Amino acid sequence: MRLLLVEDEEKTSAYIKRALKELGFNVDVSVDGLDGLHLAMEHDYEAIILDVMLPGLDGYSILDRLRGHKNTPVIMLSAKGSVEERVKGLRHGADDYLCKPFSLSELVARIQALLRRQQVDGAEMTHLSIHDLQLDLIARKVTRGNDRLELTAKEFALLSLLVRNQGKILSKMMIAEQIWDMNFDSDTNVVEVAVKRLRSKVDLPYTEKLIHTVRGMGYVLETRD
Repeated sequence: MRLLLVEDEEKTSAYIKRALKELGFNVDVSVDGLDGLHLAMEHDYEAIILDVMLPGLDGYSILDRLRGHKNTPVIMLSAKGSVEERVKGLRHGADDYLCKPFSLSELVARIQALLRRQQVDGAEMTHLSIHDLQLDLIARKVTRGNDRLELTAKEFALLSLLVRNQGKILSKMMIAEQIWDMNFDSDTNVVEVAVKRLRSKVDLPYTEKLIHTVRGMGYVLETRD
């Protein structure tokens, strides 16, 4: 699942991004209000983590402009924890308000709570499936038929990317950028190794294979007769 973090404190943003990526989230980071607004408007994020005090454009102004176009769930972060400040954030369109300093476990719990609310309006946002493979993006649960598949965070992120783009060929470069946040090096076999490990859990024990190699192009997840 793809999140946007708009936070100008380098140590804070690096800490949050690293922790969320370890949990399998894809995280885009912006340290500037104007750039953050641009990203929020241009891309479809599952949720946005938005600091109040930002250079260029503050969090309240971002919310005001964003809410005229999108209903992306937003958690505001601020060192100001008064009732008046929290109410101000909610009135500007925030879905939640978290005061600094905060525990990472609480931030993750609040993100998950926001995502669960989206199930009410559209289960397709939190559940993905193809053939007998089912992904619950909130519970981070994967099943195939009656079997529960135990995946690492990276394996879950890779499978989610493939299922979201089922029927589309994804190049090694695209996978490396999305999952490892890295520029692809043709001498690096990280993608091949990850796909091989994922196949051993998702495909190897089953007759119907879902992950296919397209020689010279990349990988595609689809059912084939």
